[in-house]
Amino acid sequence: MSLSGQAAVTGIGETDYRRDAGGRSVLRLQLEASLAAIADAGLAPREIDGIVLPMGTGGTVAEDFVTNLGIPDLRLSTTTPLGGAGAVAAVQCAVAAVAAGLCRHVLLPLGRTGRTGSRIGARIHQMPQFRTVGEFEAPVGALAPAQYYAPMARRHMELYGTTSRQLAEIAVTTRRHAILNGNASMTGPMTIEDHQASRLIADPLRLLDCSLESDGAAAVVVSAAEIARDAPRPRVLVTGVAEGHPDSPSAITQRPDLTRLGLAKAAPRAFAMAGVTPADIQVAEIYDCFTYIVLCQIEDLGFCAKGEGGAFVEGGALGLGGRLPVNTHGGLLSQSHMAGMNHVVELVRQLRGEAGAAQVEGASLGLVTGYGDLGDGTVAIMARG
Repeated sequence: MSLSGQAAVTGIGETDYRRDAGGRSVLRLQLEASLAAIADAGLAPREIDGIVLPMGTGGTVAEDFVTNLGIPDLRLSTTTPLGGAGAVAAVQCAVAAVAAGLCRHVLLPLGRTGRTGSRIGARIHQMPQFRTVGEFEAPVGALAPAQYYAPMARRHMELYGTTSRQLAEIAVTTRRHAILNGNASMTGPMTIEDHQASRLIADPLRLLDCSLESDGAAAVVVSAAEIARDAPRPRVLVTGVAEGHPDSPSAITQRPDLTRLGLAKAAPRAFAMAGVTPADIQVAEIYDCFTYIVLCQIEDLGFCAKGEGGAFVEGGALGLGGRLPVNTHGGLLSQSHMAGMNHVVELVRQLRGEAGAAQVEGASLGLVTGYGDLGDGTVAIMARG
């Protein structure tokens, strides 16, 4: 049985995104976003019968939502601990749950106090993979995310001639989109020269290649497709979804190919399920913990060949009106680091035609990706339906 078209996103919700949550706890932030998403779906909290918690829920569990939202009959609760790939993995779990008839409406909440509370980089030291990282990477001083991913970017540059200015194209375009967003942390203009002048964090990654630390929450409701016909908002069907893990998933430096992510395995399955090709995609929300990870995913998704990502992103290709509008909300680089759930929210908004000044004209088919831990990849293809 194919999962294509079996479920739809019916509700989306977000809090304000900023550097200080004003004393609100992670749970409170998630409850605010969840109530907004449930209302957006035209539902009452009592109608939620499934909860999938991605990474980034601050230690909250399904029972917290049952208690605080008054959910009387929760039939499924699970987690998707794939780091930044977890939000889209949660979509896949929710789609499978409603397709199997286990649930009717599944809530996917994600919240963080990554600026005022626990920084997302600290999670690396709690990952099971850190045992391997501790053997190969830590002895040479690699202890933070930028230090793990910098060798990937450097390898790509050495093999294919990719440049820091090409990475800057991604940062600058993303900032331009954030400026159009009424709910973004970073709204000051950025130029290529600003990027090049920002301090080096881990060669070749500069400060403006790196994502934010943020406070806030985002949530999504996934419903059975037939039930979604009665939703008050336009139905957004999940037509293709997949998950993939890289070779040597626990140590980047031990991989036969540092430039290939788990997404390279997932993407063909998702496109086949959806019955479309990369050329059909009109808007893409691509996980952007670092600019290089965006470029690498563009290649692994099949928008261009491996090694051609640098040339692909030049000349405004990722902006509104470009060949592939990317991260139209500002992404993790300039809107907020909600571990990718804000990317899911933005894709739904685009496909509904509700993205305001950042709307991609006529967008009816798009995709969203997740990238997590040391290379896990997830992708969901969605269509206005």
